[in-house]
Amino acid sequence: MGQMSISELLKLPVAERIRIVETLWDSIAASPESLELSEAERVELDRRWEEFQRDPSVGSPWTEVRARILRNG
Repeated sequence: MGQMSISELLKLPVAERIRIVETLWDSIAASPESLELSEAERVELDRRWEEFQRDPSVGSPWTEVRARILRNG
């Protein structure tokens, strides 16, 4: 596939657009170190981690979170 404009990409079948998104996402996930957090995001993540360390019951296991998302999504 050569270069395509956004409008051309949006005309592709959904399955093809999903494949392109997955390819893009995989390329981003392959180098997470290139994603920079803002200072506010870093502070919030640290706060949440410290809260979890003090009381692990404040968190939910991934299986519960996923089920909740799928139920409400």
